[in-house]
Amino acid sequence: MAEGAPTTARLRAVLNRAGHVVIVEGPPDAVDRADLARTVVSGTEIADLARLLAIVDGGTGDRCRCTGWPTILVYDVHGERIARWVLHHQSGLRGLGDCDADLRDGPALTEWLAERGLTHSREVQSELAAQEAEADRRRTRWVRAAPAGLSDAAVDVAHPPGRDHMAWSRQLKEAKERLATLSRQRYPDAIERIRVLLAWAGIPSRESTGGLQWYDMAVQEQLLGEDPAFVLAAAATRPSSPVRLDGAAELFGSTQWTGAHGRGLPKPLRSMLIEHIQEAGTDAMRFRMSHGYYGARRTV
Repeated sequence: MAEGAPTTARLRAVLNRAGHVVIVEGPPDAVDRADLARTVVSGTEIADLARLLAIVDGGTGDRCRCTGWPTILVYDVHGERIARWVLHHQSGLRGLGDCDADLRDGPALTEWLAERGLTHSREVQSELAAQEAEADRRRTRWVRAAPAGLSDAAVDVAHPPGRDHMAWSRQLKEAKERLATLSRQRYPDAIERIRVLLAWAGIPSRESTGGLQWYDMAVQEQLLGEDPAFVLAAAATRPSSPVRLDGAAELFGSTQWTGAHGRGLPKPLRSMLIEHIQEAGTDAMRFRMSHGYYGARRTV
């Protein structure tokens, strides 16, 4: 690998010596596979490629751990290979210096490749865009489900403004602390507070994408920080709504709860949860029930 930070000037210096460039829609260790789409760039198109491969000078200071694709093989006028670069996540370039570098216009390069028959990058980008759109919709549903008086704080938890990982983590921690403080102020009675939080905690159980996101964890962490005796009492209090029972099933089936308090639940609460799960539970709830996460094992 070339030494020094990657720059657009270095990239263009290499491409100025190029006789042709082969771009293979696969990782570096698969470039000889006959079934992979490829395109050959020569003549004036090399200048177009140089423009599309322009990077943010200096690089990221790091290297992505994945192998990356497509692979770009640069050959001089004598047919000798003089460079091998790899695209990462359709937004970065590796092989030009001592670290990866961000492309200045990854989408433009993706479209240019698709015009030449290398469509996989565009397909992946389309899938990622759809996933991101659904992630945004899920965050919106979570915020809208926030208990009265907590919506603004919920927005801060769901959308921490930090631009890098450290700043994002710091902003998220502060937002979660504000949410917890506001929850105690808005709902000073512990039983009432836990009941509204349980209903909020039930929202992710019905999401098609599954799993808990960081904002879901903010609610579960609050519940885990409450007096467990109050949590059990609040969960068992009638009347209870289906979404509150969903939240109770998620909390009492979590490894954080069972690790601290075991799998056993008071019989009235266990019976109420099992009845709910048998009638309208998710597959995940039924699995946990069949494995004794709520106490006695039940078949469904």
